[in-house]
Amino acid sequence: MAFYARQGVEIHLICATRGEAGNIPNDLVHTYESVAQLREAELRCAASQLGLTEIHFLDFRDSGMAGTPDNHHPKALAAAPLDDVAAKITHLIRLIQPQVVLTHDPKGGYHHPDHIAIHQATAAAFYAASDPTRYADDLPAYSPKKLYYTTFPMKFVRLIVRLLPILGMDPRRFGKNHDIDLLELVKVDYPVHARINIRSVMEFKERAAACHASQLDHGFRQKGVIGWVVHQLSIEETFMRAYPPAPQKLHENDLFADFID
Repeated sequence: MAFYARQGVEIHLICATRGEAGNIPNDLVHTYESVAQLREAELRCAASQLGLTEIHFLDFRDSGMAGTPDNHHPKALAAAPLDDVAAKITHLIRLIQPQVVLTHDPKGGYHHPDHIAIHQATAAAFYAASDPTRYADDLPAYSPKKLYYTTFPMKFVRLIVRLLPILGMDPRRFGKNHDIDLLELVKVDYPVHARINIRSVMEFKERAAACHASQLDHGFRQKGVIGWVVHQLSIEETFMRAYPPAPQKLHENDLFADFID
């Protein structure tokens, strides 16, 4: 996002929730009235560092990780009907008229219920936006040019899985809250069709990440070998092209390449 923002691209971020189910570190407990208020402030800080044009909230509630009570909250995103979420995103696609749409991969990166839900709704909205009979509203139909899913190299995750036990850490209980199962993640991989080198804007990416103070695991980020590997891999971001269908051995270095008229 920082890379393209600095090329003059208008970037709109659609955020489905405000992270209500997250945990606030003790030193931030009294800073804001609620977790949602804190997380929204962190997101707006990050958006400013990245150079985003606007944030659009869908106003669903954070569903928490799979198997938690938050999954069943009546306003939870993961519990919302797909059509309800897709209709809101379709409206925004018609309003913003983006050339390129990005969303999570089908497993939501690390199996987060909300990431999976927003992937499904965004994919549905991408195709519905061009059909005036789908989720009809007061806006004309619009067809985005390309749809991408963010990906993460499983070779790297497999390396982490091997290194964690050496460091005395359990790969089935990864992350700040120990609720990510890396062994489960490596079972499914997705093709990489686009690689974007973001070395020139790493400073802005790191500043944006620092805005999310309530979610950073500073201890893990400072681990020598893994920390170095994470930094090296962060210089390049990878994507799977979902539309138009990717030909065999597609290798793009620009998400705006090869538009279909």
